[in-house]
Amino acid sequence: MSRNGNERTELPDPEVVPVAQKRQFTAEEKLRILEEADSCTNPGEIGSLLRREGIYSSYLTRWRRAREQGLLEALGSKKRGPKAPAEAALTRKVNQLEQEKKQLQARLDQAEAIIEIQKKVSQLLGLNAEANEG
Repeated sequence: MSRNGNERTELPDPEVVPVAQKRQFTAEEKLRILEEADSCTNPGEIGSLLRREGIYSSYLTRWRRAREQGLLEALGSKKRGPKAPAEAALTRKVNQLEQEKKQLQARLDQAEAIIEIQKKVSQLLGLNAEANEG
């Protein structure tokens, strides 16, 4: 407090500061900009195009390379973040098949044990000898 009893406080700035966002270009926008850049013949035209569109010259280089390779998907916006390894799906499938194999092997072992017991019971009861005689 000051001597006269008035308190001076600073009010926060009510202005909302915008958060920068990465600009996303559709394939159509990229192709349009490339066509316009390709039609530039006079000195400085490409520079003014870049300033007007708010892009770097490296964008043009990357987009031209993708266009030349015929990668239309490459001209679209890409998802950010880590890429899932292609081997992950194969690894999951191999693990699944190994698990199924273990289960089937256990069933096979059980079935073979049952068959062996049936053979022994049949021999003990003499059913095999009667079947062979008749």
